[in-house]
Amino acid sequence: MEILPAIDLREGKVVRLFQGDYDKMTVYGLRPLQTALEFKAAGARSLHLVDLDGAKEGKPGNLDTIIEIIKDSGLKVEVGGGIRTEERIATYLEAGAERVILGSMAVKDFGFTAEMARKYGKHIAVGVDARDGLVATDGWLETSRVEAFELCLRLKDVGVQTVIYTDIACDGASSGTNIGAYENLSKIGLSIIASGGISSMEELKKLRDIGVWGAILGKSLYTGKLDIRAVISEFGGE
Repeated sequence: MEILPAIDLREGKVVRLFQGDYDKMTVYGLRPLQTALEFKAAGARSLHLVDLDGAKEGKPGNLDTIIEIIKDSGLKVEVGGGIRTEERIATYLEAGAERVILGSMAVKDFGFTAEMARKYGKHIAVGVDARDGLVATDGWLETSRVEAFELCLRLKDVGVQTVIYTDIACDGASSGTNIGAYENLSKIGLSIIASGGISSMEELKKLRDIGVWGAILGKSLYTGKLDIRAVISEFGGE
């Protein structure tokens, strides 16, 4: 299972939000590239990178920092947050990103998402962020009427290979993730990356055993609840 430590960016800082609430933000670092390099030194091969300003505003807010991390960290970087045009996708891929994550666009313009999946293949992932089973959009500020599991089925049908699924109620809480949701998602035939609330080695074992491809770790690493070196040692292979 691939382990992806997370860096969420806001105004150039490394931060974490509690359940997607921009008013409940904790700053964990002022040098994002240094944080990425620390994860690499601990054995990480991949990185989950999110532009929170971009997710909220619909346009890049940390572009230079993201490009720097992609080019200089030596990690396989997947990047998301406010990516709503092919031009932005191309910018990140040309810089060397492993995957570009589409989020709100999967709901607001499914045709565009399908077209990008056909064109860029494995380099496109879709972030499905669920609040009470429905897909949230616009940096989690809005909740659609689209059922999250049904969206995943539709994404597979149009050729999307990777879905990053987050249960918002779990995110940033370090109180456990929604194992039941991942048990259902693992049956679809997508590469599922689990995100939100993962806080123990036992949870990681459960995710691995049900066939989840990858796991994103955020607050649990920053608070020391999980040790990145121990996690990589135990789960660090695909």
